[in-house]
Amino acid sequence: MRARLGPALAEALKDDAWRDLEAELITGGKSNLTYRLRSAAGEVILRRPPEGEVRESAHDMGREIRVQKALAETDVPVPEILLADAAGDLLGVPSYVMSAVPGVVVRDKLPAVDPRVVAGNLVRALAAIHTVDVEKAGLTDFGRPEGFLSRQIRRWSRQWEAVGQDGVLAVDELAAALAAALPVSTGQSLVHGDFRLDNCVLDLSSSKINAVLDWEMSTLGDPLADLGLLLFYWREPGEQPWLLAPSITRTLGFPRRAEIASWYAEATGADLTHLTVYLAFAHLKFAVITEDINVRVRSGAMAGQDFGDLTGEAARIAEAGLDVLGKV
Repeated sequence: MRARLGPALAEALKDDAWRDLEAELITGGKSNLTYRLRSAAGEVILRRPPEGEVRESAHDMGREIRVQKALAETDVPVPEILLADAAGDLLGVPSYVMSAVPGVVVRDKLPAVDPRVVAGNLVRALAAIHTVDVEKAGLTDFGRPEGFLSRQIRRWSRQWEAVGQDGVLAVDELAAALAAALPVSTGQSLVHGDFRLDNCVLDLSSSKINAVLDWEMSTLGDPLADLGLLLFYWREPGEQPWLLAPSITRTLGFPRRAEIASWYAEATGADLTHLTVYLAFAHLKFAVITEDINVRVRSGAMAGQDFGDLTGEAARIAEAGLDVLGKV
């Protein structure tokens, strides 16, 4: 990694100290691999796809690079792209280097902050994403918002087939039930695709969101898909956590899902009549992601990271999604 990356960074950042760098894997990432690069000049962050075979349309470095550059002049906080190699010339795979944003990523331990303030700032960050002027940002061709949810259901169904897991009927049942319950889309915007607390950098002094990270699934689509996924991750006291997602929001002091949804509606004016369908869709999406990660870990594509025994987790998530959809 260092042989080509060091000189390229030294040239991009105008500092020869980057020719001698150290790389450390930031564990916990479950899709693209993230490394902390250190030298006498400071610290930056490298993003690259996982090892091994990468499925078509997945782990798109070029997409991450483009959207973060486009958002640099908006109200959405993002890291600065310092070096972009979408062609894969430096590492043999597409990659990019971004600034190391000050703050913390909250996963399993809550720092000395007010959970309600954190939650409010998180909702405001999501609203900022959904109110970006995509034309001004140069993102009008970044996706096809028409028919977004229908296409997403088909996409994740195909992804499930690609994972090759037989005998987990709940995932197929959930996809079919969602296809039959499709609401009329009420909005179009930039969507993040995996918006959650631990995909953000939190400022410890102000509790503001210093940066939104991990844009690999971003596109133009239905903003309620983002909200539904945030609420899926937002576990409440007494609920079992998802094995691949932090459950810090079960901590005393965090608002409940209903309040998060209400704050979002106030910030954006969104109609949440069909929010339950989007929440159920989030279950489908994450069930497939969970099994895909399970397969990639077993094949050694996650740089040695081990996320525990995920047997039956995709089925548990899909069954919970069917339960949610049954309440429509």
